[in-house]
Amino acid sequence: MSQFDRHIPRYNTASVKWDLTETLFGRPDLLPLWVADMDFPVPQKVIDAIKAHADHGIFGYTFPDNAYKNAVITWFRNRHKWGIEPHWIVWSPGVVPALHLLVDALSSPGDGVIIQRPVYYPFFDAIEQTGRTLVNNPLHYDGTGYTMDFVDLRKKVANSKNTLMILSNPHNPVGRVWSVDELIELGEICMMHNVTIVSDEIHCDLILQGSHTPFGTLGKEFLKRAVVCTSPSKTFNLAGLHTANIIIAEDEKRTAFNKAIQRIGMLGPNTLGVIACHAAYEYGEPWLDELLTYIKGNVGFLTEYLATHLPQVQVIPTEGTYLVWLDFRELEPDSNKLERLMLDEAKVALDEGYFFGPEGAGFERINVACPRSILQQALEQIVKVFQYRR
Repeated sequence: MSQFDRHIPRYNTASVKWDLTETLFGRPDLLPLWVADMDFPVPQKVIDAIKAHADHGIFGYTFPDNAYKNAVITWFRNRHKWGIEPHWIVWSPGVVPALHLLVDALSSPGDGVIIQRPVYYPFFDAIEQTGRTLVNNPLHYDGTGYTMDFVDLRKKVANSKNTLMILSNPHNPVGRVWSVDELIELGEICMMHNVTIVSDEIHCDLILQGSHTPFGTLGKEFLKRAVVCTSPSKTFNLAGLHTANIIIAEDEKRTAFNKAIQRIGMLGPNTLGVIACHAAYEYGEPWLDELLTYIKGNVGFLTEYLATHLPQVQVIPTEGTYLVWLDFRELEPDSNKLERLMLDEAKVALDEGYFFGPEGAGFERINVACPRSILQQALEQIVKVFQYRR
């Protein structure tokens, strides 16, 4: 039995995923497989490091010291073949706050910011709440998977008002791990029109097929025009410790981002976040390798289960992340009815596809980073509802 098969109850722990489900979805009896955190304990070495610091007993102001930065640098050098300089690393309490600050720092009010829907919905807020204009370069869906629409992208970047692009790499929710060729073509198109790329790479360690290409490894010219957002939070289930590392090689962009941080008085990191990030990057690789094997197993289990019991659901191939994108449109094309079926009859809380933009209507995003017994229960509840309707 895998360590990840163990079911650890999370109710009454102030868990957003478990304790807020009733508040957010309106029912007390839902099985939550929505928000992107894992139902797995973090690596033991991380727990030990946090306990050791707790025993020290002092939780004063903290900064990302050289040991911390070296752990980040070593991780990306060994895992992703990317050489990062220490001064490129800027701490942030998360990738989402960083996106808000980056949009504010690297564009002007009224500018267009390009995204590729269906995409992680906090991108929308980072654009709209900073007074920018959302510009959509929709992904192309051929019924089995997704590709970038470079013809449309060329049109969008040719508009001088569109100055920034937020890239999801790997892509949430469709699960694509972008190839080197795709990233180079995207980068060249943006470079021709001086469009800055903010690459959200928070899922970069969760690769199930192929390999992740950090945008910063594509060459010096690409790196000068890009910002890469990283964090141990998805990799090691540390989201509640609010620690991200924003990699900015170009001095002017890094200065602008630091000024944006200073304007809101964001003075320093969570002490335990620093401890956990350092320990995870230094000692967590064996745990991660075992995790990836388990998640691949869960994706395979889900794919086979639906193929057997509900073949009308198209499972989009999951190359990266622990989030699986499911096309339910053959069974229920009305996204509102689909949502009610999931909540009121199947009694599962998923992220509805339309959350990610109108292109996602009729789809569901399911989080498979849970013990297989929980995943199986959710699938059984879903299948029972749709088989009964048929």
